[in-house]
Amino acid sequence: AVSVPAAGADPVEGIWQTQPDDGYFAHVQIAMCGANVCGNIIASFDAAGQPYASPNIGRQIIIDMAPQGDGNYEGEVWRPSNDKIYIGNMTLNGDQLRLRGCVLGGIICSGQDWVRVQ
Repeated sequence: AVSVPAAGADPVEGIWQTQPDDGYFAHVQIAMCGANVCGNIIASFDAAGQPYASPNIGRQIIIDMAPQGDGNYEGEVWRPSNDKIYIGNMTLNGDQLRLRGCVLGGIICSGQDWVRVQ
């Protein structure tokens, strides 16, 4: 069966699993926030995959990502491990999402690959 997004839904909407960062990973709910997309941490897990009562649950990690077409988005990302917000971009490719956070106007960047959970 082929899943068809609801009318007006953005294809990036859903639940995504982050890459481990400092041994922990999270599930992030990505949804529309006005004309852009945002993502909030809805669950955290330790390195063994066990639920972890992180103080970051509920925090916004993807901030006002504006769709640019062809699965590309631009906005900001928050990195929980150092509590910093970076200039960010995302690229959607099926059930894979590549996130990058950059400093110095995009000269230095770091990224993560997320997978769709739902």
